[in-house]
Amino acid sequence: MSENTSAALPIVVIGAGPIGLAAAAQLLDRGLEPLVLEAGQTAGAAVREWSHVRLFSPWAEVTDPAAEKLLAPTGWVRPDGVAYPTGGDWAEQYLQPLADVLGERVRFGARVTGVSRTGRDRVVDADRDQHPFTVHILRADGREERILARAVIDASGTWATPSPLGGDGLPALGERAAADHVSYRVPDLKDPAVRARYAGKRTAIIGSGASAFTALAYLADLAKEAPGTHAVWILRRGITGSTFGGGASDQLPARGALGLAAKAAVDEGHADVVTGFRTTVVERSGDRLVLVGEDGRRLDPVDEVIGLTGFRPDLSFLDELRLGLDERLQAPVELAPLIDPNVHSCGTVYPHGVKELSHPEQGAYLVGMKSYGRAPTFLAMTGYEQVRSIAAALAGDQEAAERVELTLPETGVCGGAGLFDEPTAEQNEESGGCCATPATLPIGDTTTAPGGC
Repeated sequence: MSENTSAALPIVVIGAGPIGLAAAAQLLDRGLEPLVLEAGQTAGAAVREWSHVRLFSPWAEVTDPAAEKLLAPTGWVRPDGVAYPTGGDWAEQYLQPLADVLGERVRFGARVTGVSRTGRDRVVDADRDQHPFTVHILRADGREERILARAVIDASGTWATPSPLGGDGLPALGERAAADHVSYRVPDLKDPAVRARYAGKRTAIIGSGASAFTALAYLADLAKEAPGTHAVWILRRGITGSTFGGGASDQLPARGALGLAAKAAVDEGHADVVTGFRTTVVERSGDRLVLVGEDGRRLDPVDEVIGLTGFRPDLSFLDELRLGLDERLQAPVELAPLIDPNVHSCGTVYPHGVKELSHPEQGAYLVGMKSYGRAPTFLAMTGYEQVRSIAAALAGDQEAAERVELTLPETGVCGGAGLFDEPTAEQNEESGGCCATPATLPIGDTTTAPGGC
């Protein structure tokens, strides 16, 4: 295929979430043609799964400038910049209108199953960079399709692949068999069925980030209305001065408040704390579960378990590409040292772009939460800067690609041995997903789990 023909191909963006749609807007702003492939049936499909969680970043920090420019002719006006949206607000008031403006450039029900080079598997060197990408997709009706692309930007996130309960990164023995009593999401207690699942029950919460804080705060509120509701908060390390985050010192106030709410849940007796516990076995005890640690400890039976131990990228459909990934975080090698939770506990990383996100496979990029691999502290603003830089590079504007156009707020909670003390960063309160995975309270949910604020 000639260079001119290849240049006429679309740039495929995987995922119609906040960063994927921002990538499409940035590409259009540069005169490039995007094609967004989304496995779900709506924009922000993953975000909608934590619609009950509030971000801890305000509206002013969760919309992309190029996207706002694209939306402006429709009469769209950004909501109050200082207000904190829920995941549902974000999806309905921003992501869906943006997808609507992009129109046929966004295909729903299109799950990407593989990405490679035309006529070249990952072994072949010859003329590799001169061949366009081939993207295989599976449509909702079962049909398979192949699309050729000039470049591929993977913004599919990590929401679909939560980490397991096991302290060694693998599912604990019996974890799969206990799936009917194990969840990996912050519960939406406004849903009557979900509320009934936890009301009056004893629930183990495994995790130390914003999502765990949110779940603790939610169950503490439920305990005030439903006697017998109690949480057991399981930490793999001990409690330190930074376990509950930056509190009033956090310059993301909603996130700091979430940590304080989690602390209140413990102080008021709605939750017990178990420290230094790494789960290896989940045993059945009648209708209840018993968690067994690697040190042989057996905890008292619980009715439910909520695992909030982070997320990891799905790299399976990228296996034919030559990606340069850090062996620990599964993040691009140039980016990994900046976000390594073994070193950084607050997620303050300077704005970065195409340089840090490039791979041996020219034209392939991982962006958004997926670019952070297993690291937990991602900000939506960071993702918007990533795709602005990549769009500039793809348009041939290297100066703009290397220019920093973003100033990030200080988190106020840096210090400590990040990963193990996990003073971290995922504190969401009523706002839910500024760093890493959404959390909830008035802060977010998954970012922490999902997506990012």
